[in-house]
Amino acid sequence: MKKSLFSLVICFGLLHLSSASAQQDYTSARTEWGHPDLQGVWNFSSDIPLQRPTQYGEREFLTEEEIAGVLARRVAIDDFSDAAIPNGGVNEAYNDFWIESAGIADVVRTSIIVYPTDGRLPPFAEGAEIVYGRLAPDIEGERPVRVITGGIGSDGPEDRGLSERCIVGFNAGPPISPSLYNNNLQIVQGRDHVVIMTEMVHDARIVPLNARVLLDENIGLWSGDSRGYWEGETLVIESRNFNGLTQSFGSAGTSETKFLIEKLRRTSEGAIEYEFTVEDPLAYTDKITGIIPLTKVAGLLYEYACHEGNYGLTNILRGARVEEARDSENVQ
Repeated sequence: MKKSLFSLVICFGLLHLSSASAQQDYTSARTEWGHPDLQGVWNFSSDIPLQRPTQYGEREFLTEEEIAGVLARRVAIDDFSDAAIPNGGVNEAYNDFWIESAGIADVVRTSIIVYPTDGRLPPFAEGAEIVYGRLAPDIEGERPVRVITGGIGSDGPEDRGLSERCIVGFNAGPPISPSLYNNNLQIVQGRDHVVIMTEMVHDARIVPLNARVLLDENIGLWSGDSRGYWEGETLVIESRNFNGLTQSFGSAGTSETKFLIEKLRRTSEGAIEYEFTVEDPLAYTDKITGIIPLTKVAGLLYEYACHEGNYGLTNILRGARVEEARDSENVQ
């Protein structure tokens, strides 16, 4: 085991040292319309933290020794912890059995966030709406519930988070965000459009290319109004007109003034670099830029039939009614 791990670390280090120049020199195959070919199923699982641990300062990349430590921890994790199993309650969360936390791509970055340069979220804007969602227990709050996970109660479906209601997947974005599981998307290209279909909640975002006419500013969409264009090897997507019913990014904002830029560039046969920049002056005092590696998957993207199989939401509400009935009987 130690010998195999050592060999893996050496290969990983050499790959890291040579990958930057190789990625810069890579030219993607073309579609029949002459565009860089980004098509396929891609995985964005990652154990790179969103925010950079403070000990790294402004350093974006891990050293070879730190990479070896990450790999060693991966090898050591070979079972699931009973401590993660919930102890009851109608709104409890998943245990470790369901969680897909290790990334397929190389773990060489110290954080997903690359701007601000310290790899940390900028300060909240003055007066920004801030709500910290969580799987369980419920948080205090009022409708509309903008958090993706968890909820504010069990009186009705409107009290649950957006992913529990099958409206927005908790990793689907945009921008995409590595999360518990189903970190996959499929890209389909046509002459005038690109479709980005995320596995979670099965959302297909249709991005017209070189479209000049934008939606009226009064029309808001869950995933925003996206417009794309090519800059050499890079697909650039600009999205605005978010409906104000989601958070802008992380725990802040209402998305009404959110502006998102996404960049996708194929860096090798099996990899895409996905970069996003979120700007929302009512949520944060500065923009946020992050980079997430996408890895090609030799498989299909299957339908995530969230509404059809949403037994969790039904049972949360049913369980709450049972608890209320029991409490009423005890009072009587």
